[in-house]
Amino acid sequence: MPLFIKFFKALNANQYPGQIALSFVLGMILGLTPLLFAHNLLIVLLIFLLRVNVSAVLVSFAFFTALAYLFDPLFDRFGYWLLTLESLQPLWTHFYNQTFWQVLSFNNTVVIGSVVFSLLISLPAFVAFLWLVRQYRHRFMAWAQRFKLVRMLQGAEGANVLGGMLK
Repeated sequence: MPLFIKFFKALNANQYPGQIALSFVLGMILGLTPLLFAHNLLIVLLIFLLRVNVSAVLVSFAFFTALAYLFDPLFDRFGYWLLTLESLQPLWTHFYNQTFWQVLSFNNTVVIGSVVFSLLISLPAFVAFLWLVRQYRHRFMAWAQRFKLVRMLQGAEGANVLGGMLK
């Protein structure tokens, strides 16, 4: 539950919407691709290097991991199609003969299918998540601010912060 509280605090904070949208995209890539493969080290490195909201990454990761189980047969077919394309055979042969590419397991149909798919949808997903965050802030936050309970909770949180600073 504290993860969701941090997540909603991030949505309501003055953080740039692009940071939250990027958090969702990185969590999406982690969730859609098989977790224990080397390509995810790059994603984890990006999470640590970029200013992204880790709670948003984790919420997105949990959601897309559940979704990935439904899409695994499609990723398998897509990966098989990519690996058997006649025009890409020299590329795959070259990659397979290099140690670096063998470590990345791109000869696995589910791995290549899910990685290529998640990379292809990353930019459209970023734009969609950016729009959703902005819509949430514009519509839902304005609607929620009308309630006295929400304003009281925000005031109580501010009082807790002030009280902690005075100690």
